[in-house]
Amino acid sequence: MSQTRFCIVRHGETTWNAEKRIQGHIDVGLNAAGLAQAEAAANWLAGQEIVAIYSSDLQRARQTAQRIAAVFNLMINLRPEFRERRYGVFEGRTYDESRQSFPQEYGAFERREPDFVIPSGESLVQLNQRVCDGLRRIALDHREQTVVVVTHGGVLDIINRLVRGTALSMARDFLIPNASISWIRYQHASESWHLESWGQTKHLAMVGLDELP
Repeated sequence: MSQTRFCIVRHGETTWNAEKRIQGHIDVGLNAAGLAQAEAAANWLAGQEIVAIYSSDLQRARQTAQRIAAVFNLMINLRPEFRERRYGVFEGRTYDESRQSFPQEYGAFERREPDFVIPSGESLVQLNQRVCDGLRRIALDHREQTVVVVTHGGVLDIINRLVRGTALSMARDFLIPNASISWIRYQHASESWHLESWGQTKHLAMVGLDELP
């Protein structure tokens, strides 16, 4: 049965992750812990039959992908569709600061209203569309192959719901640690997604942060 396997990696830690500061499309790089996590993820994946590496074009994802690409001697394919959600007016603020400055908007965000567009940002529905379209394009290009996608917490939130068939509005019941590794597959005949494993952190000396709300 024809399938495509995806290894999905969340980027390593940034200083803003540690501060619970919302990054969105702001281009924050990895801190020292994040760089070490990226190396650990790369070493853990050595030996896998990876044929291509895709990454968000934001720096924190690129830096993580570079460590993995070096292990496999592969080029990185940058894909903006795997950028973090655009959080608009929340970007640069902590979650608490966003709640205080924009209580009505933050309430809609916290309730996970799928069609709510964060001012100057995007909705869960918009995020879901670009992420799912991006994954399907890669699947069609890589039948019977395994690829890596390095991305962000908000994107991983969408991917988990895609493969499990859960609603965008449902409260999150899974972890998304920094530098965690998840495995999913796409079955071409049935055009269906399947979850193999989620949020692996055995490769990390210290479990990565899951600072997401």
